[in-house]
Formats: sequence, C-alpha cells, structure tokens
Amino acid sequence: MVKIPLFTRCIAEFIGTFVLVLGGCGSAVFAAAFPDANANELGIGFVGVSLAFGLTVMTMAYAIAHISGCHLNPAVSFGLWSGKRFPSSDLLPYIVSQVLGAIVAAGLVYLIATGKSGFTLSGSNPLATNGYGVHSPAGYSFIACFITEVVLTFIFLVVILGATDGRAPKGFAPIAIGLSLTLIHLISIPITNTSVNPARSTGPALFAGVELVGQLWMFWVAPILGAILAGIFYSRVLGESGAQIVGEAQPKVVDQAQLK
Repeated sequence: MVKIPLFTRCIAEFIGTFVLVLGGCGSAVFAAAFPDANANELGIGFVGVSLAFGLTVMTMAYAIAHISGCHLNPAVSFGLWSGKRFPSSDLLPYIVSQVLGAIVAAGLVYLIATGKSGFTLSGSNPLATNGYGVHSPAGYSFIACFITEVVLTFIFLVVILGATDGRAPKGFAPIAIGLSLTLIHLISIPITNTSVNPARSTGPALFAGVELVGQLWMFWVAPILGAILAGIFYSRVLGESGAQIVGEAQPKVVDQAQLK
C-alpha cells in the first residue's frame, strides 16, 4: 500500500470536517424549523438533522476514508489512538485540520444565516451550538450532559472500531458508522444538541458568543474521555488481543483507512 503524505491526509480531514459541519449544522440552522418554529410544515426537525449528520459521515467515509481514514473528529482520532490504530505523531496535525475545517464551515453557515432578515444569535443554541444548563435545548444539567456525551461517544467509537476491524464484513463500515451517528443524534439533540465531536462544537461556538465558548471545554473533555475509554476497551476486550486471551486466533486488525 502506498503511504499517503501527512499533508494530503490533513487536507482530506479539513474537507471532510468542513462538509460534516456544513451538512449537519447547516441543516439544523436552515432547515430544521423552516419556515419557522411555529409553522413547521416543511421543516426537517430532529429526525432530518440526525440524518444529515449521519449521511455526511457516511458519504465522506466513502469519499476520503482511503486517504485519511475519515476521522472528522478529534475524539475519533483519540479513540483510534488509544485503540492502537493511529500513531500519536499524527494526532495534533489531524486535530488542527479538523478544527480548522469546522471553523470555516461554521463561518460559512453564519455568513449565509445573516442573509436572512431578522436573523439574530439569540436563543439557547444559536448556529446549532452545543451547551448544557440554559444552553441545553431542553435545559438538561451539566452532569446529565456530561454523562450523555461520554457514553454516546464511547458507543460511537465502539461502532467505528468494530466496523473497521479486520474480522468485520468489508465495505459496510461507512453505513454502520453513519447510522450510529444518526442514532446518537436522535437520542441526544434535546440534551446537548449532540456533540460527540469537539471540532463540530468548536466551530459554531466561536461565532455564537462568549457564553457558548465558555461551555466549550466540556465538549472537548467528555467526548475525548469517552473515546479513549472505548479505544482501551475495544483493544483489550473485543479486539485481536482480547480474542487471543480466550484462545481464539484472529486475523490482524486493519487501520481506520481501510473503510472501503
């Protein structure tokens, strides 16, 4: 296999994360409650936004997984690292690329949103931002939001690690990963507006005001914690080494880039 330069992989991560935030957050801002919250005849609602996030991950996985692994998410990079699927030397470049892609996409969403008369950055979660307490869509507490983000990111990484395991059926990983992200959004949009992705949280928060930026730390700590725990759990319990402990010979685990 030809080794793809780190710069090329980072460009792919930038583009993929840009599409994720534009597709997911853009659908939440422009289409979730169209034409407005009180006359939602044409709006896509929670289900539509959940599908938008899942579809962007699935389509970008088919588009760039063979280049960068299609992480699109610092938590995914940390989870793959803790699961011994990703080198520590590539962590920072990937994360910087993901965050930059998210910021550019969020800036574009903001720019387009300001083109509508009457648009303001008011409400609990403008620009599809993530938050807890008064900035939670349904007013959930910090503890409830923290637990939600840790647990759902843990589940997301278990799906990613399992779907890209060398023992898993080939060619279906993007579908499983996209559908799992859709399910995660269906569960947690009312709670945190669904992060499980520090880059996705950072982009919109930077344009939404100081209060949302002040809560941003939680949407880095909780997803990364859940992802690292998932990586350790999968590698030790469900992965190749875990299977060998119970006496089963297993093929070598492929890396995240072999999604196709």
